Amino acid sequence: MSESSKKAEMPGMGRTRRGGKSMILMMFLSILALAVILLFLFVKVYEQEQMLARLSGQVERLTRVVQENQTGQEEPAEDGKLTGDPGEGQVGEEKTGEDTGESEDKPGGEGKETVDLLEDGDSQTENPEDLEEGDLAAHKVYLTFDDGPSIYTDEILDILDEYDVKATFFVVGKDSDRAREAMQEIVARGHTLGMHSYSHKYSQIYASVDAFADDFAKIREYIYEVTGQESTVYRFPGGSSNTVSNLDMWLFADYLETQDVRFFDWNISSGDGGSQILPVETLLENCTKGILDRETNVVLMHDSAEKHTTIEALPALIEKIQAMEDVAILPITEKTHPVQHIHREE
Repeated sequence: MSESSKKAEMPGMGRTRRGGKSMILMMFLSILALAVILLFLFVKVYEQEQMLARLSGQVERLTRVVQENQTGQEEPAEDGKLTGDPGEGQVGEEKTGEDTGESEDKPGGEGKETVDLLEDGDSQTENPEDLEEGDLAAHKVYLTFDDGPSIYTDEILDILDEYDVKATFFVVGKDSDRAREAMQEIVARGHTLGMHSYSHKYSQIYASVDAFADDFAKIREYIYEVTGQESTVYRFPGGSSNTVSNLDMWLFADYLETQDVRFFDWNISSGDGGSQILPVETLLENCTKGILDRETNVVLMHDSAEKHTTIEALPALIEKIQAMEDVAILPITEKTHPVQHIHREE
């Protein structure tokens, strides 16, 4: 074949090669587009399944509420434990923190068990129309602040308002104009005001049941005098599992029961109760650990002039909790399952 013939064929061969490459590229792009479409469809199916699962859980919880409302409350069993759904409030939970940093003593409580107890008036026995959206959440978080009011109370309230969140304040007897105004604001903004003793002095409060009763009457009357509302929730200084009291803490708990008052401990501790000032990052980690593993999460924090990083961490803490799936932040009410560190022996 002559040189001129070879040269005449070369352009055609180039076009053939380019056409082949174009076909391969088109096939590759088609396969890639198909893979993207399949992946998109898979994600959509998965999201639909998750949504159906959440809706199914809410329907089951609402159905249980309706059934409980029709049948009434379960009778206590002979062994002193409440009967009913074993998954609600009868499972012990690990204690995760202490109310430390007290002015007189530091409570212990190692080895004590945290128990979520069912009590009369819990949400299972409420009318469905009385339930709020948060009551049906799979995971409930109760932000609680001890030892207030303080110079930071107003700032805490403003942050809670910004995120439309309600909390619980366990206050002590600080008889000042600032403290009175703060307590009034707590109630006016729809938060729960609880009792944390009047004196907060362990040696006085736990000296005897009579001494405890005197201190209790003082803080309860003070709250009523200032706010016009009678508090029905209490948190023991140091928690019910403190090792400071020489008396069985159930003596004090039984007295509270005679006053139609329930006590609340915690199962999540921020760690801000000690003398050390914790960084914001540590507080965030402490306050959110294990929330999705429990139905009821009571978070212990402090409303104290020394706890400025707690207030700094609060906005990010609320945002982090609100970003969790099927989680609601609620105030403690008569419907709340109390988290308690102590339980009755048979």
